[in-house]
Amino acid sequence: MADVPALSLIEKAALLTGKTMWETHDFPHAGLRSLWLADGPHGVRRQAGAGDRMGLNPSLPATCFPAAATIANSWDPELAYRLGVAIAVEAAAQGVDIVLGPGLNLKRSPLGGRGFEYFSEDPLLSGKMAAGYVRGIQSQGVAACPKHFAANSQELHRMVSDSVVDERTLRELYLSAFEIVVREANPRAIMSSYNLLNGIHASEHPWLLQQVLRDEWGFTGAVITDWGGSNRIVSAIAAGGTLEMPAAGYASAREIVAAVQTGLLSEADVDARVSEMLNLIRASAPVESVSAPDTAAHHALAREAAARGTVLLKNDGDLLPLAPGTKVAVIGDFAAHPRYQGGGSSEVNPTQLDTVFGLITESELTLSAYAPGFRRDGRPDAALLNEAVAAARAADVVLLSLGLSEADESEGKDRANLALPSNQIALLRALAVANPRIVVALSLGGVIETPWLKHCQALLHSFLGGQAGAGGLLDVLTGRVNPSGRLAETMPVSLADTPTARWFPATGRSAVYREGIFVGYRHYSTAKVPVAFPFGFGLSYTTFEYSDLTLTPERATLQVRNTGSRDGAEVVQLYVHRASAAVPRPELELRGFARVELAAGASALVTIDLGEQAFRYYRVATQSWAVEPGDYEIRIGASVADIRLRGVVTLPGEATAADDGLEIIAPDTPEASATPEPSGSGIRELTPASLISEMGTAPSLLARLIHRALQRRLRKAEAAGQLDIGMLFISDLPFGQLAKLTGGLLDAATVSGVLQILNGHFCSGVVSTLRAFLANRRANQHTAAQLAAAQRH
Repeated sequence: MADVPALSLIEKAALLTGKTMWETHDFPHAGLRSLWLADGPHGVRRQAGAGDRMGLNPSLPATCFPAAATIANSWDPELAYRLGVAIAVEAAAQGVDIVLGPGLNLKRSPLGGRGFEYFSEDPLLSGKMAAGYVRGIQSQGVAACPKHFAANSQELHRMVSDSVVDERTLRELYLSAFEIVVREANPRAIMSSYNLLNGIHASEHPWLLQQVLRDEWGFTGAVITDWGGSNRIVSAIAAGGTLEMPAAGYASAREIVAAVQTGLLSEADVDARVSEMLNLIRASAPVESVSAPDTAAHHALAREAAARGTVLLKNDGDLLPLAPGTKVAVIGDFAAHPRYQGGGSSEVNPTQLDTVFGLITESELTLSAYAPGFRRDGRPDAALLNEAVAAARAADVVLLSLGLSEADESEGKDRANLALPSNQIALLRALAVANPRIVVALSLGGVIETPWLKHCQALLHSFLGGQAGAGGLLDVLTGRVNPSGRLAETMPVSLADTPTARWFPATGRSAVYREGIFVGYRHYSTAKVPVAFPFGFGLSYTTFEYSDLTLTPERATLQVRNTGSRDGAEVVQLYVHRASAAVPRPELELRGFARVELAAGASALVTIDLGEQAFRYYRVATQSWAVEPGDYEIRIGASVADIRLRGVVTLPGEATAADDGLEIIAPDTPEASATPEPSGSGIRELTPASLISEMGTAPSLLARLIHRALQRRLRKAEAAGQLDIGMLFISDLPFGQLAKLTGGLLDAATVSGVLQILNGHFCSGVVSTLRAFLANRRANQHTAAQLAAAQRH
């Protein structure tokens, strides 16, 4: 624990809360500077000027690298490291001390609204990729802050949703990636999530933050709340939470002081959190020690990363790569106005933005025509379709850019389905009649259904490729880069086949993880559910041969040879199968992987480390990890469905009770349900836990009129194919969190007065609100004076 300087109790309390939207408190007399935090999962997002209360205003220009969903397909932690270095260099140049990323929540469902910010449906791949980012960021003196800890799987009602998860599932899936990044990369901070976990808010969860994160994993850094995600600051400090963000005036600091003075909180707990802040401040390098960013080099890195993350899913008749001089009709609105990042707090203001339409002639292809082909808002347009069909007839090959609009994928909302817009599918079908030589290039942040696959000859999925994604795509199309991306998440045949289809997203206040450990490929392989494209799948312009497998309980070694005529990279994947398990286990679990670059005809010895973690499961009965004795089949392949080599290792271990398996989640309360809570038809009073969107059932006409106005604004944006993200965030916000997101303008008492008004007690509510508002203002002024006096002395 770092030595705590001679700070007064109110100064210690203030240090554990934000000073502004993005900045912590500074105490120069104690040698403590402020820290600046900024979003940064795939690029720095420091807001220009003063930060707005939702954190959504425009930001300073920075390189927009491909999203995590794209980078994960590279299966290349070293690439993640290089991206982390570049992000940190740009962060430091903008005066940012803490990068809020990477995001590494598990992709429980492909409908998850922030899936583009996360890596994979597998915790090992997620953890290894995130660890690469963290090492790269922190190598430049900037702190990384992986997020969102933990079990933060849906956007709907994200601030009040309770993730109900059995402990084995929690340990093996939803905590595992965080454990990897903590143990292997030692991040200086971690962001807690908005949601509750088994009934307790993640930001104030002692088992999660203290027992698991600090005591078991050895984490010594700071736990920072998600913005506005703090509920009870005193409980958070006692549980292991370090910093409440953003600034909420001085109300939280006063709560801390009062709790210590009345014995509800020990000053030792306050000092422990202050010590964590001191370590964070002292570990941050001065900006001058970091080199200025080379924006051209970073753009080139972004292009390289986009190419590595592009997955070739279909290539009938070896249509790709395209030869120089091929006459290409570029069709699709995304070719000229690309979808290159997701919406919300991760949005980056790019230093430049490439387009397929703008770069195609530089790639030695001949542009025969460009046609937008479809309306981005999904409405049919016969004129656009006919123009595209005419362009297709005159070309050797059609490059068709399809995907989802900005309104379809964003923080704050979950996806409604896995389908492409019907107007895009209609366009594809019409083009296939005119010219069957079609290459479809997808731009979206996750996976989709592909019932239209027969209408194209080749299919590439670039996910969200960042500002240089167009160049990366063209590099793959022309063979300048041999595609080596492998899917980090399964592409199902249909949404109905996904393990969470019947209960995701949960529309009530509880999200029950009924599928347990059977998520993603763990479900599909165990239940024998056919998929469109399996986890780990991706084609190449060359071929690879596996041979000479040698196994020990510690490692696997094998030879991999490039048997084709082009240089390329293969991702060797190691899965473990336990056939005679006494406890329920998935058919296959990814336990190691290696990316290997090979020249044509070359071979290499590949080694994949195993160790106990490759065979363990979490034994709930003993609250510990265990290894069953017996035989384990090791399967080596190019995807979960393309196994090339097999072998067996035999392990000693603990005998396992026959009933030592998954806990059955059977909540005995009506609230613990993944289905909507009964709303009834009556009027309900609003409480601090009520969502702003629930004003429609409030007692007062005023509340219902405000609700209608909010809904009209959201519908208007949706009808225009746009997303009013600020209004979306506000509508899903609990009233109580207004005290955390108004910069001290409102406190809990003021919000209580506002609720009185909205509940129909207008006169008394106005009086209560004014009194509370004025009292809060006086209290903030007094606290500010206290802090100023302490600095002077």
